[in-house]
Amino acid sequence: MLQSQLFTKTRKEAPKDEVTTNAQLLIRAGFVHKEMAGSYSYLPLGRRVLLQIESIVRDEMDRIGGQEVRMATLQPSEPWKQTGAWDKVDVIFKINSRTEKEYTIGQSAEEIVTPIAQEYVRSYKDLPVAVYQIGQKYRDELRAKSGIMRGREFSMKDMYSFHETQEDFDRFYAIAKEAYLKVYKRCGLVAKVTEASGGSFTEKLSYEFMVLTGAGEDDILYCDACSYCVNAEITKQQEADACTRCNKGTLARAKASEVGNIFDLGIKYPKDFGFTYKNKEGEDAYPIMGCFGIGITRLMGVIAEALSDDGGLVWPESVAPYRVHLISLATDDLEVSSTANLLYDALLDLGVDVLYDERKGVSAGEKFNDSDLIGIPLRVIVSKKTLAEGKFEIKHRASGESEWVSREDLLARFV
Repeated sequence: MLQSQLFTKTRKEAPKDEVTTNAQLLIRAGFVHKEMAGSYSYLPLGRRVLLQIESIVRDEMDRIGGQEVRMATLQPSEPWKQTGAWDKVDVIFKINSRTEKEYTIGQSAEEIVTPIAQEYVRSYKDLPVAVYQIGQKYRDELRAKSGIMRGREFSMKDMYSFHETQEDFDRFYAIAKEAYLKVYKRCGLVAKVTEASGGSFTEKLSYEFMVLTGAGEDDILYCDACSYCVNAEITKQQEADACTRCNKGTLARAKASEVGNIFDLGIKYPKDFGFTYKNKEGEDAYPIMGCFGIGITRLMGVIAEALSDDGGLVWPESVAPYRVHLISLATDDLEVSSTANLLYDALLDLGVDVLYDERKGVSAGEKFNDSDLIGIPLRVIVSKKTLAEGKFEIKHRASGESEWVSREDLLARFV
């Protein structure tokens, strides 16, 4: 992509109505555009990051047997009334049509997926099964804040599984838990599995996946010697208490942001819809149901928040909008421009995603500042100085380290 043709431009000043790092940097760098509190448009750079995150999530969900679907966003009120959520869940949007019918735009899909599964799961031989979708969700949040980390409109992966027994759900939960941890690791994050309340979904204990960040909305207590972690709101434990799991460490308190959750829904939704299957004894039984969520846009915001620095965004290669930021200095010099153009074409031929800053009339300092702000992992510089050396200068965004390599060695990295 030629940067001179990029739809967006960077801006020096952060918007005055944004206080979180993720929103300030993402807007300044041209990744998102704020429509109102809790609602953002994702621009070309931002959309590319979302696609990368979606690809990682999709890969890990497919690996554990999830099957992707696309459920309706506009939903009738009847199934929500059947489960009691229409009156109990205060964050759902309610829409009255011209025909005097009531609808909602989905904030989750338990009320939709359960009747669908009911049509296809009739025997124990049809279980277990897990389906997921990646799409927009809507919640009538009273205080939408934290940039794209907490919104009224957001992108989410929600997966729903159905099982014969509690033991089989627990088996799948353990598999899904490891898949979630792989997702976060591939996105450059370390997440803690945190015990939490099931909230409006279930009275059972649920599990949240938390990333430590100062912009987090949750307080957690975690052990400094083992993996134990709990949401501070549901526990009587205090900071500096001894860990009750390992009896070795002490609990530390920290701000964290939720990037995923797992709920054991039991038989609530199957029972609400009269959804039974024939078990091995030929008797009618309700399947055990689970819900597994990952906030896609929230995850993007947490990455921006947790991995940024004073210069701007610092994307891991796995989710970066482009792999290489090629910068041509002295663009009025024919040899510099020609060399940069040829390198750009060579990288594209190798299938490398490249943002090529060939803008004329823009100073080196401005190009470098923009590059830091946008946060692409690898910066490759072409200038009169590099031509004199017969090499290219490479700067790694995360470490700030630079190196000089030949054209052959540079291209060999992407073969």
